[in-house]
Amino acid sequence: MRNGDDDHIGHDDAGSAAGGAGGGADQGDAALSAPPSPVGRRAWLRSHRLLVSAVATAVVALAVAIPLTVSDSADAEPCWSVPAKARALAGDPAAARKALDPLDDASNLERAHRLLAHDRVCGDGAKVLGRIVTAATSATASGRPHTMAQARSAFAVASALSHREIPPGLAPAVARMLAEYVVDVTRDVSGGHDRDATGPAESAEGAALDDTGFTPYGRLLAPHEAHTNFGLYEGLDSAHHVSLGVVITELAKDPEAFAILYDAERAYFAHYLERLTDRAGDPAARLTVKSKAEDKKFGEDWHAYDTDWPDNDLEDITDVIAALMQARTRYAKNGTITDLAAFDKTVRAHTDGAYRPAADRVTTRPPMGDIAERPPSARVRGDLFDGRQQLFTVYDAWVRDRGIPAERAGTLRQLLDDHYVRGLWLGRF
Repeated sequence: MRNGDDDHIGHDDAGSAAGGAGGGADQGDAALSAPPSPVGRRAWLRSHRLLVSAVATAVVALAVAIPLTVSDSADAEPCWSVPAKARALAGDPAAARKALDPLDDASNLERAHRLLAHDRVCGDGAKVLGRIVTAATSATASGRPHTMAQARSAFAVASALSHREIPPGLAPAVARMLAEYVVDVTRDVSGGHDRDATGPAESAEGAALDDTGFTPYGRLLAPHEAHTNFGLYEGLDSAHHVSLGVVITELAKDPEAFAILYDAERAYFAHYLERLTDRAGDPAARLTVKSKAEDKKFGEDWHAYDTDWPDNDLEDITDVIAALMQARTRYAKNGTITDLAAFDKTVRAHTDGAYRPAADRVTTRPPMGDIAERPPSARVRGDLFDGRQQLFTVYDAWVRDRGIPAERAGTLRQLLDDHYVRGLWLGRF
C-alpha cells in the first residue's frame, strides 16, 4: 500500500519487523525548492538540504495560503488550483510535515484545512494533495515507528476532511494514511476509549503500559511509536473534531480506497490473533493487588483481566469491516455506486490477498505502518465482499492451529459475529 501507484510516495515494501529506534528528527526547516521527479523517499531525504527556520516557515505558510480558483466553464463550479510552492511539498516530507503539523496545542490546524478542504480541485491537484498527505504522515521506512510530528499531521488531515466530500484522486492516499495508523484508527473509529488525551497525538512514553499491562492506546504496541488521538480530546473546539466513521464511509465510495482499508483491517486481524496467548488473551496483562481487589469487590465474573481488551479490540476490527460492507451496499442502493460490478472488479484488482495468522504465537511488535504492509498469505478464497466469511475463515483456522479452548473460542466467535451482523444491518457510525 505504501507504493500503491506511481502517484504515491511511500516506503519500500517489507514484511513485519519489530519497531526500532525513532524515525529520526523532523527537519522542519527543509528546503522547499522543487525536488527531483518522484524518487524513493529515502533517496530524497538523503539529498535535500536545510534552510534556516525563518525562510522555510515563511515559504510553507505561503504555500498553503494562496486561494487560487479556476472555472472550467461558465457554468461549472470553480475549482481550486494547487499553487506551485504547495506542489513542492509532495517531494519534501520535512516541509510537508511543517505545513500540516498542527503542533501539540493544535494551534496550526487551520493550515491543513486551507490546504486540503476544497470541494473541487483542478487537474491533477487532488493526487498532488495525496502525495503531500503521504509525505507528511508516513513513517520514513519499513520498521520505523511514527514520530509525534507525523502522528499530529495525520490528525490534521482527518480533521480537515471530516464531514466533507473527498475528491477521488485524494481518496486512496487518505486511505493509505489511515492504514498506516490502523491501530489508532480501529481503536478510535467508534468514538475512542476513555483516556486523558490533551492533544492531537501521544508520545510513546505516554502510551506505555501501566503495572497491569494496560494502556488506553491499544494492545501489542510497537516501542518508540507515537499515536494519533483521532478521538475527542480535552480542549479541542467542535469545528476541528475528527469523525473517523464519517471519513471511512466517505472513502468507501472509492474502490481503491475501499480495498486499501479492507486490506489493512484484515491484515491487522491476522496480526492481532497471532500475538495472543493460547487462551486468546493479552500476553502483557498482569494481575495486581488492585485488580485482584476489584475482582473481589465486583465478583470474579465481572471481568477477565487478560481477555476483556482483546475482545474489545477484535470487535472494533469487525466493526470497521462491517461498516465498509454496509457502505458498499448503501451506495449501490442509492446510486452513488452506479455500476456495482465495475466497482467490485476494481476493488479486487487493488486487493493484495488473504492474511493468515502464523501457526505459532508471534512475539514481535512491529510499528503500525508495517502491520498494514503485511505480505498476504494467499489468494482470497470465497466471496471477498462477505466480510463475515473472510473473518471466520481466518479465525477458525487460527483456533484449530493454536488449540484455543473450545469455550473461549466459541464465546469470542459469537462476540465477533454479533458485532458484524449489527454493523452490517444497523451501522456502527
